[in-house]
Amino acid sequence: MGGVLVSWRTRLLLAVVCGVAVASVYAGQPVLGPMGRDLGVPVDSLGWFVATGQLGYLAGLVLLVPLGDMLDRRRLIAAHLALVAAGTAITAAAPVAGAAFAGLAAAGVFAVVVQTAVAYTASISPPAERGRNLGIVTSGVVIGILGARVIAGVLADLWGWRSIYLALAVLAAVLALLALTLLPADVRRDTAPYGQVLRSFGGLFAQPVFLSRGLIAFFLFASFGTLWSGMALPLAGAPWHLSEARIGLFGLAGLAGALGAARSGRWGDAGHARRVTGIALALLLASWTAIGQLSWSLPLLILGVILLDFAVQAVHVSNQHTLTAAYPERTSTTIGAYMVFYSLGSALGAAATTALFGAAGWLGPTVLGATLALCALVTWAVGARTVGRVARRNRCNLMEVRPH
Repeated sequence: MGGVLVSWRTRLLLAVVCGVAVASVYAGQPVLGPMGRDLGVPVDSLGWFVATGQLGYLAGLVLLVPLGDMLDRRRLIAAHLALVAAGTAITAAAPVAGAAFAGLAAAGVFAVVVQTAVAYTASISPPAERGRNLGIVTSGVVIGILGARVIAGVLADLWGWRSIYLALAVLAAVLALLALTLLPADVRRDTAPYGQVLRSFGGLFAQPVFLSRGLIAFFLFASFGTLWSGMALPLAGAPWHLSEARIGLFGLAGLAGALGAARSGRWGDAGHARRVTGIALALLLASWTAIGQLSWSLPLLILGVILLDFAVQAVHVSNQHTLTAAYPERTSTTIGAYMVFYSLGSALGAAATTALFGAAGWLGPTVLGATLALCALVTWAVGARTVGRVARRNRCNLMEVRPH
């Protein structure tokens, strides 16, 4: 199928699938307080509303995403969306906290439909279009993460927090039907057994190209999580005293930055994925200089947010372009394993930033975010040198075996 041009309708549908699925994991962040009060959850345990979905997501990455290398991904996308709809519907109707946690866990597990959609996009795209298509589809992920903050606040103000999950349930159910009827078929041949696929999942972590891009993603999303999990704390305090709705609007700045990086896939198609990664990581590091001025300048903070999200999206697309090109026969397994680094990095950034803010104010998260960005840049530099060395060695070996 890799020789067939992918229509704009297919790209748009897959981008919306990604946005709705990832929103089911992040939509609760702006409304943790109302959820806790309604369901009787104490303040010090509110974080579990988000953590439960993220833990489910991590389990889905390991256990479900590799199925995309065995089964028809179109049917898999539809089935996982239907189960996301079920999980969010359970959350919306939950009479007690336990039911809400169960619904959130189920939605999180099957929200890995995002990775199946990305792998499906890579598999049906011709090589010259792969990066462009990945850039468009993965922009849905960023819209889902950042846009959910804004939309969730509006819906909660109008109809309460349950309306957010009800809306997600309806959207996911409709998308399941559309995916089954509109997406091109995904014919599979000579698929490996599930146990073998899982073993290949683990084996990827010993591959230099995969490990390098995975570590970059770990530091990248840890830096991303440091900003987005900690920024609300100083904005709600002196001297700004912003409301939750106004804080949520900073997601629009992040969205602008991320969408600005949509062309990074085309740069990858042109053979510049490694260079794009290095430049974007340098911008990520520079963004923390502006973000660090939050205590006295909101315009500089907005600039930093735009730069950071531009850099994160550019690197993320370049990473996936590089990995799907390197492992074309197991794109689902590769994307799933890569996203383990994303999950762990995001969790580290979220957990560390609140602790550092309590100890050192906004300076603590600023130093952490910049340090993580620097680690990503160093990892890229070391990885680029290693890849170059391997390529030179392979060229020399080819010259030695070539007849004179």
